[in-house]
Amino acid sequence: MPVDADTWQLVLSSFWPMLLAGVTVTIPLALVSFVIGLVLAIAAALMRISGNRVLSGLARAYISVIRGTPLLVQIFVVYYGLPQIDIRLEAWPAAVIALSLNVGGYAAEVIRAAILSVPKGQWEAAFTVGLPRATALRRIILPQAARVSVPPLSNTFISLVKDTSLVAQITVAELFLAAQRIAAFSSEFLVVYIEAAVIYWLFCLVLSFGQDRIERRLDRRVAH
Repeated sequence: MPVDADTWQLVLSSFWPMLLAGVTVTIPLALVSFVIGLVLAIAAALMRISGNRVLSGLARAYISVIRGTPLLVQIFVVYYGLPQIDIRLEAWPAAVIALSLNVGGYAAEVIRAAILSVPKGQWEAAFTVGLPRATALRRIILPQAARVSVPPLSNTFISLVKDTSLVAQITVAELFLAAQRIAAFSSEFLVVYIEAAVIYWLFCLVLSFGQDRIERRLDRRVAH
């Protein structure tokens, strides 16, 4: 299909609004949700490996529900469902809550596996020098588990950046909602949505480059 001058003009004029929405809304939304989700994931992972059956069962149920239901359904439950029990949230906090809960459910298993990958001798060495379990976990086990969990957690964050497109369905003004509005106004759906896909791809390329740098730095530290 030939691309005429008007189409090129649309591409050029729409690129900045979509990029701006990505930089000012999509990326911050992903960052905030990822940080909160990571806190939830650490808590859920520690509950899973604890000897307390109640805590372990609660964490297992949380992870199962999150991993077993679509993210879009989770977003709708938070934004459209909670008002049924008199809990009303604006679009942004609703999006953060839903995305954070989703990240927590998936990242919990990553962190749990990373903790369990640390040799038991590390625990024994910590207990030998008199460290309490919580201190041993914070100062010895978690730093080692962090090195193992960086690659999968980085992939989780990259996936989260793409998943933020779903919150356009609850009117969060991120990249994809900007694309939808431009496409509806111009009726050039194919061109605009391809352009949005390219911008998401560029974001992911930059994040993947950062992930590679972090992994190489961690590898050098481990090697030394």
